[in-house]
Amino acid sequence: MATDDVKGIILDIANFLGGRHLVVKKVKARSVPFSQTRARHANETAEDYVEAVMELIAELGECRVLDLARYFNVSHVTVSRIVKRLHDENLLHTMPYKPVELTVEGLKLAKRVKDRHLVVLAFLMELGVDKTNAEIDSEGIEHHVGSKTLAAMKKFLKKQS
Repeated sequence: MATDDVKGIILDIANFLGGRHLVVKKVKARSVPFSQTRARHANETAEDYVEAVMELIAELGECRVLDLARYFNVSHVTVSRIVKRLHDENLLHTMPYKPVELTVEGLKLAKRVKDRHLVVLAFLMELGVDKTNAEIDSEGIEHHVGSKTLAAMKKFLKKQS
C-alpha cells in the first residue's frame, strides 16, 4: 500500500536515429505516485470506520450505527451504507438492531491504523506542532504515510526520547 513497495514503472522508449542506431531511453512513469495516492484514498473510509468502531467499543462497551453517526457527524443512513460495505468486505459484523463488531481482519486493520495514527501524531508534536493541529493533520496523513516513512518517524521518535 505504500510507495516504498513500488520500485517504479519503467518504460523503454526506442528511437531510430538515421535508421541505423537504436537508442533505448529509460523513463520513470509519473503516474506511480498518483496511483498510490488514489489507492490510499479508496481505503481511508474503511480505515476511519474500523478505527472508530474499536475506539467506541473501548469507550462505550459497544458500537452502534447511531454512535458512528454521532462520531463522524453524518446521517445514520450514510453510516448504514458504509457499515454494509465493510460487512461485505469482512471488516465488520453487523445484524439488524445489534451492535457493530469488528471481524478478526477488521481488528487487525484497526490496530494498524491506530498505531500509524499515534506515530504520526507524536512525530508532528515532536516537530513542534501544537496538539490541536497535530490531531487534525494526523487524521489525514495517517492514511498516506508509507511503511519506510513510518519507520523513519519511529526511529526519529526513539532518538528524541
